[in-house]
Amino acid sequence: MPIHTVTPGCQFASDNTAPMSPGAWEALSQANRDCQSSYGDDAWTARACELVREIFECPAEVFFVFNGTAANSLALAAMCQSYHAILCHEVAHVETDECGAPEFFSNGTKLLTLSGDGGKLTPAGITHAVERRRDIHYPKPRVVSVTQATELSTVYSIDEIAAVSDTCRRHGLRLHMDGARFANAVAALDVPPRRITWEAGVDVLCLGGTKNGMGVGDAVVFFNTSLADEFAYRCKQAGQLASKMRYLTSPWVGLLEDGSWLANARRANAAAARLEQGFRAIPGIEVVGRRQANAVFARLPDALAESLRAKGWKFYNFIGAAACRFMCSWAVTDADVDALLADVRQAT
Repeated sequence: MPIHTVTPGCQFASDNTAPMSPGAWEALSQANRDCQSSYGDDAWTARACELVREIFECPAEVFFVFNGTAANSLALAAMCQSYHAILCHEVAHVETDECGAPEFFSNGTKLLTLSGDGGKLTPAGITHAVERRRDIHYPKPRVVSVTQATELSTVYSIDEIAAVSDTCRRHGLRLHMDGARFANAVAALDVPPRRITWEAGVDVLCLGGTKNGMGVGDAVVFFNTSLADEFAYRCKQAGQLASKMRYLTSPWVGLLEDGSWLANARRANAAAARLEQGFRAIPGIEVVGRRQANAVFARLPDALAESLRAKGWKFYNFIGAAACRFMCSWAVTDADVDALLADVRQAT
């Protein structure tokens, strides 16, 4: 069967286009060498859980699922009743890109969207959403969901997460973090992961592996372990309990044991910084927003965008930023960035 290669230009469409990173691939290969117990009762899954706890320096409960939509939806369902509401940003992935899955798995919990600069929620916005209605005819806010790094490539600082957490506690809310690109946030802030999670008041983190160099699989990390009660049953009922769990968890061992999870994120962030710098030097291109993670948003003349796509470059128009999004994965090289910039300069 012939193998078809994909042009490097596809790499800027999404960090999902990247291959598995070497450490994750090697661990998966090792896990395939012998028989192991099924449904997570295997050495690879035990080691992956242990490594996650080491990374966060706490005795969290850890579960592995196939993708970020499942992680977010099941985690939120574990934090809510059907008559509750989840407060999230208007461009949050749970609102714009998960096909109603959070509402489905929580049996009807309502998402209430808030605005905020750079894709980030604010304490004032959360307070307003809680206080504007308290009657029984309106869904009761119970969870705040923040995205770290955000869909607009910004990052919540330690103080910002702590301020959101303080607001949650004041209003009796739980705090969920969508960390599909959590590693990129850690790399951008250069802080221990605990500082922007449980130490800052996060109850549950959905930790992204797919966008960080794995082929498939994200983790749900319960810092508030009481919320994990019977969560395994939710995973099973939702079709997220892998019978051969080691194929989901062994790549985590490959990423976490040697620190490549963070090295991958730093590489992706650095590629985005290089691209941003190049865009800013080209007349006619407007870089939008404040890039801190691994995506660059830029407004391009229509003719330029068409020219780049005609040459095979792939990138999305991103509604939340009213601009084109160029996403850099761990696999994007300086040569990839420079090739794109060269075509931009030629077209302009």
